[in-house]
Amino acid sequence: MSIFNYKERPGYFSRLKEALKSTTEDISRKIDVVMGTSESPITEAQLDDLEAILIGADLGVDTTTGVIEKIREETRGSGFLTSSKVKRMIREELIKILGGDIDWDEENLAKGRPYVVLVVGVNGVGKTTTIGKLAHRYNKQGKKVIIAASDTFRAAAVEQLEIWSQRTSTEIVRQAQGTDPAAVLFDSIAAAKARGKDVLIADTAGRLHTKANLMQELDKMRRIAGREVPGAPHEVFLIIDATTGQNGLIQARQFLNISGVTGLIITKLDGTAKGGIVVAIAKELKIPIRYVGVGEKKEDLMRFSAEAFVDGLFAETTRV
Repeated sequence: MSIFNYKERPGYFSRLKEALKSTTEDISRKIDVVMGTSESPITEAQLDDLEAILIGADLGVDTTTGVIEKIREETRGSGFLTSSKVKRMIREELIKILGGDIDWDEENLAKGRPYVVLVVGVNGVGKTTTIGKLAHRYNKQGKKVIIAASDTFRAAAVEQLEIWSQRTSTEIVRQAQGTDPAAVLFDSIAAAKARGKDVLIADTAGRLHTKANLMQELDKMRRIAGREVPGAPHEVFLIIDATTGQNGLIQARQFLNISGVTGLIITKLDGTAKGGIVVAIAKELKIPIRYVGVGEKKEDLMRFSAEAFVDGLFAETTRV
């Protein structure tokens, strides 16, 4: 599916390019210095320098090694590669790693009302902000949305969600701090059914006393959702903060087994000079990236496009 079919507001490419500006300026400048003109033959020394640049941009060692090895194989086969060809190969390989532009219709929700979305991730990655932005997206699609403030262990989370519910004109279900999160979800599902809501977005705890407690709580919420709504949860979005770099991957692994993650949302992409971490995340986790956060406004959650991302990441460098 072409990115031009995505129902994003005008200026999609310019907004993504601006979010990636710090990363782009760093990578593009270094690659251009190392690679030279578009018709220059590539040398082994240049490949070594290119490898260091990509690793430095947080693309990850495995990703970078794989890309460079494919270029070396091509060099051994033809004996001659120009800088422009190498840049095109980088672009093609990264798009492949990112899964291409998957034909995913975010508006065609699964049958069964409400459509239940669990949002998981450690504290501080931007869960509450992302929930607000998701609510705004669904509202703009004409859907009736309700938010479940199920992170009852952190008072600030509930307060932030209330602010976002007001900002997006979205109903919210909350209870007293310390209430069982699964109980809040249960009540939210009941409210969604009674009020004819199309979508329920539920916050979850990012930290309890132990990792085991956290995962048990998430598993309990999944079971409650499945019992009350057939097929639920229909989506489990794992939030990863791009500014944490490789640490984000370490955090993500904690949630993969128990929470049944169906898609990733990368936040704070506009706040890092190492946006290449998105590629490393896709390479290791092998879970589709659904959205990227590129700012603080309610409109600043963009549907992910592999092609648009890579073109934005490398600016004009790989499109020679």
